[in-house]
Amino acid sequence: MATDYDAPRKTEDELNEDSIEELKARRNDKSSGNVDVDETDVAEGFELPGADLSNVELSVHVLPRQQDEFTCSRCFLVHHRSQLAKEVGGLPVCSECAA
Repeated sequence: MATDYDAPRKTEDELNEDSIEELKARRNDKSSGNVDVDETDVAEGFELPGADLSNVELSVHVLPRQQDEFTCSRCFLVHHRSQLAKEVGGLPVCSECAA
């Protein structure tokens, strides 16, 4: 059941005035606890071990290293200049590798 958050809320007195028949009807409504689940959406997130993925093609757009980035000489990851911890032998080292 959708909730309209812009609608005025019921006061304490209005909540007590709900009819017993309405409350029984809500309790007997079997579909209120069910959640619509699309089986294909759930199945897409699982990868089976040993599955043949040879026909799957990945498409990734790679950007060149920017002016404010550096490549760590230990982990070889590209980091922002704010993560530069030190230089060892003239080679940059990121804060994660320097720890």
